[in-house]
Amino acid sequence: MSRAVSRAASAADGKQRFDAAGRRVLLVCVAGGFTTLLDQSVLNTAVPALRESLHAQPAHLQWIVAGYSLAFGLALIPGGRLGDVKGRKWFFVSGLALFTLVSLVSATATAPTVLIAARLLQGAGAGLVNSQMIGTLQDVFDGQLRARALGMYAVTGGLAFALGPPIGGAVIALAGPELGWRLTFLLNLPFGLATLALAVRHLPRPRPSARHADLDVLGLLLVAALTLALMLPFVQPPGWLGWLGFASLALALLATLAWWQRRYARAGGHPLIHPALTRSAPYALGTATAMLQFGSSLAASLVLTMFLQDGLGLSPMGAALVALPSAVAMGTASALAWRVVQRFGRRTITYGMTGSALAVATSGLLAHWAPTTALPWLLALLQLLGGASAGVMVSTNQAHVLRHAPAEAAGVSGAILQMTQRIAAAVAVSALSGVYLRHTATGGDHRTAYLATSLTCAALATLAALTSHLTPTTPAQHAPTPSPHPTPTRTPAP
Repeated sequence: MSRAVSRAASAADGKQRFDAAGRRVLLVCVAGGFTTLLDQSVLNTAVPALRESLHAQPAHLQWIVAGYSLAFGLALIPGGRLGDVKGRKWFFVSGLALFTLVSLVSATATAPTVLIAARLLQGAGAGLVNSQMIGTLQDVFDGQLRARALGMYAVTGGLAFALGPPIGGAVIALAGPELGWRLTFLLNLPFGLATLALAVRHLPRPRPSARHADLDVLGLLLVAALTLALMLPFVQPPGWLGWLGFASLALALLATLAWWQRRYARAGGHPLIHPALTRSAPYALGTATAMLQFGSSLAASLVLTMFLQDGLGLSPMGAALVALPSAVAMGTASALAWRVVQRFGRRTITYGMTGSALAVATSGLLAHWAPTTALPWLLALLQLLGGASAGVMVSTNQAHVLRHAPAEAAGVSGAILQMTQRIAAAVAVSALSGVYLRHTATGGDHRTAYLATSLTCAALATLAALTSHLTPTTPAQHAPTPSPHPTPTRTPAP
């Protein structure tokens, strides 16, 4: 299989079409993305049930949820480099096999610490899988077809995130809390095994695209240490170091990381975060927008699910029905996003983030003051707004971010974008779930806790909208969008 796949056919109207071989490769990548990205969101509905079953403390729950994103993000760059050197197919298969196998461990865990370890391994496997998918799509497709393929991958991830809570709620409602939360992990088995079979048969044979690739181990360790410095004060009391001490440590690690990346690049190596990426204002600001959006969305979804079940006393199915409009709206908006982009251009991202911020803030305010009987209906309506807002901006933002990646760093730009989003999710989820869980565990009011966390998520979304608004406008950002899923049309293969 080669890039000739992407040039094999074109329609009479001038738009390129995927040929049979290309469609099979795309199917494998979309299936792998759906399987690994569904895992985190489907767990949200199961958190109250597994907490009771395993007698988990707030810190355990934070690690169970955030540890997956942390390991996922940290595995992306090493996985991509390994795929460059050895070929992508068998790393894809190995990562998915690890993810699927460890899902059995998660489903049968009898202690919180076992589940935490399993979630970290699952995240590492998912990161290895997704790094190969990004590289494979860039290897196999060119031009317009690459844009469409990457767009489908982005939209699939968004839909998996939106569909997770309703699916998890339905499983727990049918099977009961004790068995239900375990079955949410076992859902990975049929998806994983089917995708494995497709991958072995249809992915291109290993074709290394680089003779050698150095791995910036120190850069990776510094990123991990920085993430932990941001997470730990929320997972457990700051202790003798204090909040100021952790903040100072994080700033010192950030400065050290920036210095090391420049030094490593000057020495001829391939730094974890190529300095050219930080010099491109559209790429850097677009990545910041994506980080804020992803972190605030995952945290808001998790806290909403806990509030609906713990605060309002809804069943898992009831909580799932409240979240369902988000999935429907996101799927519909994603399909129509290209029309919005043609009308509003890059402002689509700003408008989408503004809608998300309004939806989350209003949810918190209504939860604090609205009567209990009407609240689930009102929250469901706001989920409709939030889902539609996310649907029009997620793949659109990815398109603009990667379109402006500097040529010398284009090969790693997609992996860096995903890594930063996952790390932002790990920090936001651990911080905001920690605020909610600790406030309610000490007898605090659920409505007050949900208001505080919702307003924080809304502030992050508002900052994302502002960051998007400040992103410089360049001619490339007004290029016509040729497909229903706008994504970069210029991304050299790694």
